[in-house]
Amino acid sequence: MEAVDATEREYKGSDGPPPSLLTIVFDTNPHAWSYLSSSLPLSKAIANLLVFINAHLAINSANQVAVIASHSQKTAWLYPTPSPPKPRRKPLENGQNGRHTDGDGDVEMSDGPKQSVSAEDANKYRPFRKVETEILTNLRKLTSQTSEGDLKATTTTMIAGALTAALAYISKATLKSAPTANDANAADILTASTQGSTQRTTLTSRILVISVSGDLASQYIAVMNSIFAAQRQRIPIDILKLAGDTILLQQACDATGGIYMKPSAPQGLLQYLMMAFLPDKTARKHLVLPSAGEVDFRAACFCHRRVVDVGYVCSVCLSIFCEPLADQTCLTCGSKLSISTTASKPPALIARKRKKKKRVPGESTPSGTPGGGATPIPS
Repeated sequence: MEAVDATEREYKGSDGPPPSLLTIVFDTNPHAWSYLSSSLPLSKAIANLLVFINAHLAINSANQVAVIASHSQKTAWLYPTPSPPKPRRKPLENGQNGRHTDGDGDVEMSDGPKQSVSAEDANKYRPFRKVETEILTNLRKLTSQTSEGDLKATTTTMIAGALTAALAYISKATLKSAPTANDANAADILTASTQGSTQRTTLTSRILVISVSGDLASQYIAVMNSIFAAQRQRIPIDILKLAGDTILLQQACDATGGIYMKPSAPQGLLQYLMMAFLPDKTARKHLVLPSAGEVDFRAACFCHRRVVDVGYVCSVCLSIFCEPLADQTCLTCGSKLSISTTASKPPALIARKRKKKKRVPGESTPSGTPGGGATPIPS
C-alpha cells in the first residue's frame, strides 16, 4: 500500500494516560457497621462505592478495578469473582462423536445459544452492570456465611490478609500488562491494514482502604510487612477512615505517599471518594492533595501487641517489647539480651572538652597585662 499512494505510515502508540488499576479493600466488619448504622448504613455505603467504581472505569476504557472484602474472620474477593476449578472431563466413549456429556447425560453444546440478557441490562453499560452484579452477589454470600460464633470470636477485621491479597493481585496484573520484546517490535509487524494495537503500556496501581474498624495493633507485624512491600513497589496506599483508631493505617499512608482522610461526618462518603481518591498517580502530580496532618509514629510491641510510647528494642532484630523479658531472650530472633544489667548502671558520661577563649586585641589578661601588647621586660 505504501508503494501505491507513496505515503509513509509509522506506528504510533497511544498518547493518552496509562491505564490505572484501583484495588479497593473494603472493611465489612459487622460490629463496626452496626455502630455506624444510624449515620451511614452499609447499603448506602455500597451504593456510593459502586458510583465511585463506575467513575473510575469511565475515565479510561483500559482502567481496571478489584474489590476485596476485609471481614471479621477472613478476606473474600468481591470483584473479580474467582473462577472455580474446572472439573476433569471423563474420557469419551464410542458413539459420542467427540462430544462431552454432563452428569445428566446431556450433550454439552458449546456452540449453543447464550442466555438471554434481561431488559434491565439493556439500559446499563455492560461493564458497570457486571461489576455491580458480582459485588452485590459476593457480598450477600459473605454475610450469609458469617455465623454467630464468628461474630463472638473477634471484633476486628482481617486487614493484613486483604492488603497481602491486594499486593499479590497488583503484582500479577502488572506482569500481564508489562511491555515485552514482541511489543517493542510492533512497529515492524503492524501494517496499514492491521486494526488495533498490540502494544501494551505500563499499568499504574494504587490501593484504597475504606476502614471502619479499630484495634489493629494485633496485626502490626503483618501490616507493616505489607506497607514495606508496597513502598518498595511504589504503590500508594490511600486511607479513608470512617471510624476507629488511626495509628497503623496513618503510618501506611505516610510511608507509601498516599492520601489519608478521616472525615468527621461519614454521610458525605461519595463526595470524599470523588474529590480526593478518584485521581490516579498520573493526575496527582498536578493537584494539591489533602494533608494527613500530624502522623502518629507509635509502634505496637511484639509481645502483647500494645501501642507503646517508650519500650525495649532488641539490638539484633529491632523487635519492640513493652516490658523487660523474663529470661532475657528475644522472642523474635532468640538473641540473649542484657536488659537488667544495663538498666542498673548509670549512663557513662564523657567529659566535655572546653574550648579556649580567643583573645581580643586590647583586652586585659587576668594579670593586668594588655592582650595585644608585648610582654614587658624588666630593666
